[in-house]
Amino acid sequence: MAGLGGDLRRWPSRRWWVALATALCTVVFIAIPTDLIDTPFFSRQIPPTAWSWPVLTLSAVLTGMVTATYVAHPEGAPPSRAAGRLGMAGWLVTFFAVGCPVCNKLVLLALGATGAMQFFEPVQPYLAAASIVLLGWALYARMTRENSCGLPARTTAATEVLDRVL
Repeated sequence: MAGLGGDLRRWPSRRWWVALATALCTVVFIAIPTDLIDTPFFSRQIPPTAWSWPVLTLSAVLTGMVTATYVAHPEGAPPSRAAGRLGMAGWLVTFFAVGCPVCNKLVLLALGATGAMQFFEPVQPYLAAASIVLLGWALYARMTRENSCGLPARTTAATEVLDRVL
């Protein structure tokens, strides 16, 4: 973990700009439909919880940093598809964690209004924690794999014989 701080200090400015832009877009794309940012397009029947903005902010920062790891990764560091999936899952879980339990159409279809309040609302803090864990793990996985050594390409027997002759 201590090495990650040094890795962050060595990030080029382009990565930081991508992280900032992605974090801001994440806030906008989640806060408007969940009505954390009040607009005439969306409404919310239940007021947001006290932890909605801190969770959204932390998730947005982590999302920005995970996205920035895809910008100009060093040679020999293969991109990891699994870590990218964790980041996307964390982003999606954040949307459900900070959203209104009875305003979400998927939750309403699955549980109904009473079920949303009785079963989904108590789960939202756990979803918030899960989103942060998923995004944090995705960032950790992306950054630790960036400094890993690439293996040399596998050669065939014919190539090895040719190398010995030359």
